[in-house]
This record gives sequence, C-alpha cells and structure tokens, in this order.
Amino acid sequence: MLVPGIEIPHLCLQCEDYPCVGACPVEALSINGKTGAVKVNATRCTACGLCVKACPGNVPHLHPRGDRVVICDLCDGKPECVKTCKEGHWEALTSIPRAEVASRRALAKTPFALTREIAIQILGEETTREALG
Repeated sequence: MLVPGIEIPHLCLQCEDYPCVGACPVEALSINGKTGAVKVNATRCTACGLCVKACPGNVPHLHPRGDRVVICDLCDGKPECVKTCKEGHWEALTSIPRAEVASRRALAKTPFALTREIAIQILGEETTREALG
C-alpha cells in the first residue's frame, strides 16, 4: 500500500495496441479474439518481465512461484471480480465494452500514479505529499 488507507485495484485495461504482447520474446502472450483479453501461455513464458516493462500500467506480475507472468484474462468475458464486486454492493469495479472507450492505453497508469490521484481526491494535495514522503 503506497498511502495508508488507500487501496486501488490495479487491473489490465487491455490496451488496443497490446504493448505487452509485442514485447514478449517467446510469444507466450496472445490476444483472445472473443474478449480482447491477453492470454498467457504458461508453458512458453520465461518470466523475463519484458511485458511488465512494456505495459504502461505495469500490470503483469510474476506468479507467486515466479515461473510465469499473470495478466487478467477477463474470465472468458465474464470477469469474476466484477461479479463479486456487484454481489457485494461495493460498486467499485465494472466491465466497460471496448467500443465505449476511445483509448484504453490512455487510461493505463502505474499503481503509484493511481494511488496518488485517488489520495489527492480523498486526502488533499498536502496530506498526500506528506504520506508519500
């Protein structure tokens, strides 16, 4: 947690140009034609981290075993996280159809940038600056 009390879901926005897929030297990443989600071929992935560096939001992360990257695959078009969020009445997550967003990549931000923006909205600029040191 970057700012105490501020937790931000950090999710793949499925950029229209898929920089993570292009960065993979072993072609372990592909695009699901139905959902537009990035798929990881775990047997091909070498966990080199080049996809993480290429991602504008630094979204891909290493699996706890460290043998492959993990990227949201949208649960084959029915994201369980969105379903759970709605069932819990938290209303923090939603699934937005691709056609409704001009540029998904423009929305992609690092966890630090997202947390800072939300913290400023909640705590104000000065308190956020103090919290981040």
